[in-house]
Amino acid sequence: MRNLSAIRLLFCVLLLLAVSAASFAQIAIGISVGFAPPPIPVYEQPVCPVEGYLWTPGFWAWDPAAADYYWVPGTWVEPPVVGYLWTPGWWGWENGAYFFHEGYWGPHVGWYGGINYGWGYFGHGYEGGRWDHDRFYYNRSVTNVNITEIHNVYNTTIINRNESRVSYNGGNGGINERPSPQEESWSRERHVSAVSAQQQQIQAARGNRELRASSNQGRPPIAATQRPGSFSGPAVVPAREAGGRYEPPSGNRPANAGPNANRPAVTHASEIAPYQRPAPPNTGNPKLDQKYQQQQEKLYAKQTQQVQRLQQQQERDHQRLAQQNANEASRQQMEQRHQQQTQQLQQRHIQQQQQMQQRQQQAAGRRGR
Repeated sequence: MRNLSAIRLLFCVLLLLAVSAASFAQIAIGISVGFAPPPIPVYEQPVCPVEGYLWTPGFWAWDPAAADYYWVPGTWVEPPVVGYLWTPGWWGWENGAYFFHEGYWGPHVGWYGGINYGWGYFGHGYEGGRWDHDRFYYNRSVTNVNITEIHNVYNTTIINRNESRVSYNGGNGGINERPSPQEESWSRERHVSAVSAQQQQIQAARGNRELRASSNQGRPPIAATQRPGSFSGPAVVPAREAGGRYEPPSGNRPANAGPNANRPAVTHASEIAPYQRPAPPNTGNPKLDQKYQQQQEKLYAKQTQQVQRLQQQQERDHQRLAQQNANEASRQQMEQRHQQQTQQLQQRHIQQQQQMQQRQQQAAGRRGR
């Protein structure tokens, strides 16, 4: 019996070590966009389905393929580790663009931009509940819990002085707050990235055209769900109203992944600015970091080579038409073809960079569970 207990204890220790080694301090490759996301919509929180589940608030994500923001509904999620809390992702104005900082699981709630996501996430920390050893206790004053089924509850009145629905920090009209020293230290802890249920929620939202900001104007028809990936039924909550007026810029709205974001529309491959090398990954696992870095460098080299090849091809096209003394109609057709080639290549590179980011996040999440 003692041997069995010792084996169980050793297994738990090894599991926790694996979680720490594979977790992200903060995702190094982010998404950035040239214009701000819509305000946070107003919606109700569905009732907690199972004891031990934690609320993860909805947020605006970016789809580079559609060049549009889309709403990821808030939902209840089982944490990957007992005692862990969710720090939401957030948008912040940096270096002339809006960058997205990924959310994560950890022993403390770190900095999430001062954004008021509601339901306990009022800009700093989390007021919706707390862990007491291996049980989570819900604060009924800000959390929707059925007390006939869940008994580990308490009531603490929270005075929320942050009434803003703004969904980003900094920039024109953004939240003007900075993290406390404690929040900064918690943000540097080793963390676990979004679990598979959260990834499922994101992918389902991305595939739903009604959740795009251009379609719902900041008032998504599915604002929250009781369970991840469940977008139909009585437990689905629509937004009561938009959080404010949403006015995206008109015309083409290209975006890119990470440091290569916010590129203007281009006509020729020579106009594509050199791709910046990605920041080194920091998962806390040197071997995993080295593997990810090699993958990023390989993609960087391949994409740079493809841009150079297209540039050489387009230069040959120009020389050929000049030698042929082509008319204006032929030149316009060539320019249209070059523009299409260039923008398709740039968009493909954007998607490749984002897909690599998602694969690395999912791989780290699997290692962390």
